[in-house]
Amino acid sequence: SAVRAEIARAAKLARRDPGEVTLVAVSKRRSVDEIEALIAAGQRDFGESRVQEAQDKWPALRATYPDVRLHMIGQLQSNKAAEATSLFDVIHSLDRVSLLDALAASTAPKPAFVQVNIGEEEQKGGIALADLPGFLEKVRASPVPLAGLMAIPPHDLEPGPFFAFLNELARRHDVTGLSMGMSSDYATAVTLGATVVRVGTALFA
Repeated sequence: SAVRAEIARAAKLARRDPGEVTLVAVSKRRSVDEIEALIAAGQRDFGESRVQEAQDKWPALRATYPDVRLHMIGQLQSNKAAEATSLFDVIHSLDRVSLLDALAASTAPKPAFVQVNIGEEEQKGGIALADLPGFLEKVRASPVPLAGLMAIPPHDLEPGPFFAFLNELARRHDVTGLSMGMSSDYATAVTLGATVVRVGTALFA
């Protein structure tokens, strides 16, 4: 309730409808009991970062709670694409042509956010800023539905300018979805246009 209230407060500041923001509970390394407690409280969107861990936990949970939506929020190997599309409803880490091809080859491609290397960090995944226009063209020409853009700002810098920049990139390329913001900065992300926030610690701690 506190997290949803903070999302609503941030949306109001930005003159946005809080209903435009999807709260994804990051459930990686969390037990089934912890997850079921959030489901009982009304949470329906969950994020996992590893295909194997999700396979171990979620088939039984989804059989019990068929209205739950599962988001792949971690880096995804191309050879895991088929498994991911059978398990997840949304992919948040599409960041290279080989992965796009693998996702497109699945029997039922799922919506995907293109991950942008917004801080141009060598160690971080994501499409380089210079390559984004061409990559978006490839996604739009593929069977994979374009859900939007995703980014994780550098951890040691103020996130607001990076969120604002991702929002500008989305407008520039006629993209509506923005997956950005985590436990430490989700309110800032909402004020700057996030349509999806990925929150773990603030919900499970």
